[in-house]
Amino acid sequence: MKKQFLRSIAMALPVCAIYLSACNQQGNKNSTETMTDSTTAAAAPQAAAFDTTIDGKKVQLFTLKNKSGAQVGITNYGGRLVSLQVPDKDGKLTDVIVGPGSAEGFVKSTEPYYGALIGRYGNRIAKGKFKLEGKEYSLFTNNGANTLHGGKKGFQYVVWDGTQPDSSTLVLTYLSKDGEESFPGNLNVKVTYHFTDDNSLDIKYEATTDKTTVCNLTSHGFFNLNGCSSGDILKHVLQVDADTYIPVDAGLIPFGRIDKVAGTPFDFTNPTEIGARIDTNANEQLKNGKGYDHNFVLNKHDINKSIASITGDKSGITMDIYTEEPGLQFYSGNFMQSKNEMKYGKMDDFRASFALETQHYPDSPNQPSFPTTVLKPGETYKTHTIYKFTVKK
Repeated sequence: MKKQFLRSIAMALPVCAIYLSACNQQGNKNSTETMTDSTTAAAAPQAAAFDTTIDGKKVQLFTLKNKSGAQVGITNYGGRLVSLQVPDKDGKLTDVIVGPGSAEGFVKSTEPYYGALIGRYGNRIAKGKFKLEGKEYSLFTNNGANTLHGGKKGFQYVVWDGTQPDSSTLVLTYLSKDGEESFPGNLNVKVTYHFTDDNSLDIKYEATTDKTTVCNLTSHGFFNLNGCSSGDILKHVLQVDADTYIPVDAGLIPFGRIDKVAGTPFDFTNPTEIGARIDTNANEQLKNGKGYDHNFVLNKHDINKSIASITGDKSGITMDIYTEEPGLQFYSGNFMQSKNEMKYGKMDDFRASFALETQHYPDSPNQPSFPTTVLKPGETYKTHTIYKFTVKK
């Protein structure tokens, strides 16, 4: 086994249950039978694997449970989703979050964003620059010539203050100080996770500032609805209620226009396998993203209307997304390189997960035609997203 696995065993023997469990059904007949025996109930991540200190603050693993027995594991290190166990078509708990199983695993990962809360600005800002009220701000460029997900030390690397008012709710707060990652204003952020009895993960974001700034918060869950370490996601069936999307250049920065999805590989208005058109060599946009890494402009909606639905082909687990945000960033795991060990002992192989991030559009501070992300003193940034899990048999 890997060294990280052995270290986790040394920290707490119950952690072994995580790695001996599986969250999928794959392989030959004999291995499938063995995995079925070991996954009657998915093992929960253990608190001991997160019992550490980072930047002088205590890291913890919080567990949210509902009456049906499903549960969510969240760490205050980056506000990350660590696990999300919901029943599959056979009633077996399946962990649909892809990522490491310990604080150490997240710290060492070459993929910074596994499961994390993203801020101050989710997605890219061109050349790491934007203007507000006549002043130009220059950010750290951590994605080629551009700034991605808040800069060098975005919210994924901070230890949030966490309180758990009840068994199904977690409140995380963080003060991003004026000048942090070169953004203006003291930004007070609160994120509330609530796991409902109908297996919905409800996420509410709030923020206030004392100087005019930009704010675009999101959650970067990496999902595989067949289960963590179950193989690629190319046969997952996706539907997105979006007639248009935002084309980007080779650096994944918007041109500033909005294009129709009809007649392109970006048309998910009807249920379509992710892999059906992902390698269309003639499509320049798929070349730029090395697959899907694009923001969909959602059709008119509110929090009560599902804007996207995706189903695991093996598990039957369906995730419906509800949001107040105007955009949905779809990422098909194109930059996963088998460099990091995930839960259950597998590596983060190419396209082994997907992300569907509710947010405003990329590079909005530099695109006056896009919905604004400016937040001013006296205003409260509020947005609400729900990921609801059901089963399609």
